[in-house]
Amino acid sequence: MMLSRAADSLYWLSRYLERAEHAARLIDVQIHLMLDLSPDSSAQRWRRLLESLRVPLPVDNHYDPYYMTDLLTFDTGNVNSIVSCISSARENARQLREYISSEMWEQINQLYFHVKKQRIDSIWEAQPHAFFVSVKEGIHLFQGITDSTMNYNEGYQFLQVGRYLERAASVAQLLDVHYATFQHGRMYGGDFLEWIGLLKSCTAFEAYCKVYMADLQPDNIADFLLLNKEFPHSIAFSLNRVQSALLSIAEDSQSHRARTPNRLAGRVTALV
Repeated sequence: MMLSRAADSLYWLSRYLERAEHAARLIDVQIHLMLDLSPDSSAQRWRRLLESLRVPLPVDNHYDPYYMTDLLTFDTGNVNSIVSCISSARENARQLREYISSEMWEQINQLYFHVKKQRIDSIWEAQPHAFFVSVKEGIHLFQGITDSTMNYNEGYQFLQVGRYLERAASVAQLLDVHYATFQHGRMYGGDFLEWIGLLKSCTAFEAYCKVYMADLQPDNIADFLLLNKEFPHSIAFSLNRVQSALLSIAEDSQSHRARTPNRLAGRVTALV
């Protein structure tokens, strides 16, 4: 049976990486939307972005894009910044060398040094999009290496619990902030880009259009991101993965205590 310390580290390793990937995507979408938004709209969107990522709002209400990008990407004083999350994930991985493959360690190490050597000036003057894509691809590569090189044992299942629980919580927070802002889901002419931005923030724009065509309706968007059990970033899909991983853990451990989280996950999954 896996030590609780190791299980906890695997769980948080996966959560931190998922959190960093989610943040990189949201920042990248925001920078692209800035090209089509007025300064006031841009500031409001940075505010919503901070709320979506659970980052305290600046006391001076200063939402300069350069400062915001630095805060959310490189500021180690922000525990939810991309660099902070990847650093925390690497530290957890360092304590788990006997549980993860050497390829997994090499990839997370490479990703860590890649983001640590960057600064806001260098990416801002060059191409921010390329940097955030490199972060997302680095994390995707780690997840693919994990699927290809790690035994699908109890440790692997703890990685899946952390990954999909973080994803479900992040998407739920994003939807909560977005729908609270936009008149309880009613669409107005000037909000069209915001709904596209919401879908792209969940890598869902193309997948949504394949189901609903290009008909961007708030009710359909909520249905897709909440209840679609085939889309990897929907809450229903993520919760199903969490429940499946917890069931595997409970079966492997044969402990009554291990079955309690599985029952709780089943209750939450039943809601969607």
